[in-house]
Amino acid sequence: DFTNQTQPLVGKSSARASRLHAVAMSEENIKVAVRVRPFNTRELERSCRLVISMNGKITTLSDPQRRQQDSRSFTFDHAYWSFDGFQQEEDGRIVPTDAKYASQQTVYDDLGRKLLTNAFDGYNASLFAYGQTGSGKSFSMVGFGPNKGVVVQACEDLFQRLDANKDPNVTYTVRLSMMEIYMEEVSDLLDDPAKRPRGGLKVRENAKAGYFFVENLQMLPVKNYSEISALMDKGASNRTIAATKMNATSSRAHTLVSILLEQTRKDPTGRRTTRSSNINLIDLAGSERQDATGNVGVRLKEGAKINLSLSTLGNVISALV
Repeated sequence: DFTNQTQPLVGKSSARASRLHAVAMSEENIKVAVRVRPFNTRELERSCRLVISMNGKITTLSDPQRRQQDSRSFTFDHAYWSFDGFQQEEDGRIVPTDAKYASQQTVYDDLGRKLLTNAFDGYNASLFAYGQTGSGKSFSMVGFGPNKGVVVQACEDLFQRLDANKDPNVTYTVRLSMMEIYMEEVSDLLDDPAKRPRGGLKVRENAKAGYFFVENLQMLPVKNYSEISALMDKGASNRTIAATKMNATSSRAHTLVSILLEQTRKDPTGRRTTRSSNINLIDLAGSERQDATGNVGVRLKEGAKINLSLSTLGNVISALV
């Protein structure tokens, strides 16, 4: 997500958009989407002004204190307008009242469904939610109440596809892990917080196979949506969150949900072959400015670690594309 910015649109804000724009323009196997959310209570109280407009895949940022010529436009694979054009029902469901509004379902249909299809085709796939603190990343990824995010809908869709399988020669196994990276330490969110090892779990490299893994991270088998939903609820309850001036429920750690899908096929000779793919769904902690969040003490240290890790991630993405 890349959403409304309340500070002047110079420096880091436009630099971040430029970097994402460059990624979107690079490789076909990398897609970049941007979503603009409604103003929150804090922004309404400060009488913030909308500085973002969207036209198709083009997103334009305009500083109201500058000339119109100084506006900047960026092209992404998808541009989702969720600022207005909706209403909230009594049961909490958000429903569109304007065709321009991008719902949770729209976001999943464009991004999550394709991710799942790639996994069934045997490809590893990852989806990152990236943006400033309070920009709506967790809402897009996890959702709230009846407004299901990408992660929840992907799990529902996964088991609907598995249940639809009628081929007796094809069997599926699904496993789930859920971890967070807090202050540079990795923790298993499916484990009891009181039993977590001091210093966190270790990240190791399998040099022969050419991949990294988290040592002793649980990868639990799940047989249906109810089981995977219960595990994700457990993991979500163990996430590290805290209140800041920018966000009352600010994620203080990066959360990574990983789903391992194994497909075993038996040919007419009885020979079995297994194809594995990983679906990684990452809700990144939001970038922060100390003067805006008012963070001090532990919150300030957390913010510094978050910003450092996001900068490093940006460098990695730039290097890959």
